[in-house]
Amino acid sequence: MDEARPMLSRRRLLYATTAAVGAAGFGAAAWPLLAQMNPDAATRARGDVLEVDLAAIPMGTQRVVRWHNRPIFVTRRTPAMLAAMQEEAFARGLLDPRSDKRQQPSYARNWHRSLDPAYAVLVGVCTRCGCVPTYFAEAGILPVPGGYGCPCCAARYDPAGRTFSGITEYNLPVPPHEIVAPSRLRIGRNAASELFTLESVERI
Repeated sequence: MDEARPMLSRRRLLYATTAAVGAAGFGAAAWPLLAQMNPDAATRARGDVLEVDLAAIPMGTQRVVRWHNRPIFVTRRTPAMLAAMQEEAFARGLLDPRSDKRQQPSYARNWHRSLDPAYAVLVGVCTRCGCVPTYFAEAGILPVPGGYGCPCCAARYDPAGRTFSGITEYNLPVPPHEIVAPSRLRIGRNAASELFTLESVERI
């Protein structure tokens, strides 16, 4: 009987040790999954909603931020840009001047393709080749002040991201966005409770 007790104790110790190692292994394997399901605030801001201070963008310049791993152009347009964009002679050179193709939410289906005419909010990816277009504040690549030129395929877009050349027929996409304060832009949330995502655009 005395010899059986040490044997039983060793067996219990072995069982307990095995259970403890198994529990630790399960916890180590489950932790990344739990962390992914409950990301911290910084991760949520990078992936879902991003806020931009519009007051910090000087007129005629743009700020580039990243949202869902894509460059987002936030441009403060000048009065000269806005006036030129509405000229009929210029609009006739655009391939999709009325934004008929599904490249934006319905609240941005207007001549300035945004909620506020003063600000453009565009996905900075050329719809022809996928390169990042270059912003120009002055006339040069287009007969109006401002616009974008792709350094890879030479596609051109006006200050609203509307395509001006025959290289691509698709305007730059407009991401979901809303203005939550006079100078606060929120990218990643739709205005007017619209259900719009970049997955619904025709070309990106």
